[in-house]
Amino acid sequence: MTALAVSEWHEPDLHAAAPPQRLRPLVAPGEIPAGVWRGGELGSQISDTVATGWAELDAQLPGAGWPCRSITEVLAPQPAVLEWRLLGGAIRQVVAGGGQVVLVGPPKPPHLPGLLHAGADARQLVWVRAETPAERLWVTEQMIKSDAAGAIVAWLPQARQEQIRRLQVCALACRAPVFLCRPEAAQHESSAAPLRVHASYTVDWELCVKIFKRRGPSLPTPLRLPSIPGGLARVLTPRLLKPSLLWRRTETRDAVGSPAPRRPSRQLAVH
Repeated sequence: MTALAVSEWHEPDLHAAAPPQRLRPLVAPGEIPAGVWRGGELGSQISDTVATGWAELDAQLPGAGWPCRSITEVLAPQPAVLEWRLLGGAIRQVVAGGGQVVLVGPPKPPHLPGLLHAGADARQLVWVRAETPAERLWVTEQMIKSDAAGAIVAWLPQARQEQIRRLQVCALACRAPVFLCRPEAAQHESSAAPLRVHASYTVDWELCVKIFKRRGPSLPTPLRLPSIPGGLARVLTPRLLKPSLLWRRTETRDAVGSPAPRRPSRQLAVH
């Protein structure tokens, strides 16, 4: 009799772990497409930009300037004081190119002689009187949607997050740069604006600009930009161009026991 070989059938173990498979990356290292933004790099700006007037500030902004088709928030301790000095370079370029600059609801009347000294033309400045927050918001949105201005500067101190988000969506189809001027307390609020800066001034006629939101790594050190108000450079003496040096000498003299009476330091008006 021939013996038959009988093999035993084993039920497969459905819980057994499958052998590991090595996944192949979709993109090899060093072959990342140019359109992909790396979080550690300064973001590239696809749309056009307007130069700020300071090379050091342009170097820290995506696209090397104020972005078009986007919203930029400018925060300052006092309204309608530092905005003109910070945005003066952009206004000058827009006017030189034949565009109109629309001002929506400035809390103080624009100082026309100072704007003319900065290179603006009165015939290309449009001042829209809007008193209530609702009026300012409505006018700003309509101006953005019309896409008829060369630049838009609006004062919206009480704008809410969802309102700024709506303006940002509308600005994607606007070829002009849009600046929203807001109080410095708003820096603690979230905002849909891709670029947010805070501006203040120092004693030596400088603007201290802090970029606390941009597409790219954070900028821990504020920028100090030379900015003497229009017309003052011609009348200031060399000593008054650096007031901090005068005050430092006065403090040193008082510290060594000079008989001259000590006077309280006074801050210069740099509006």
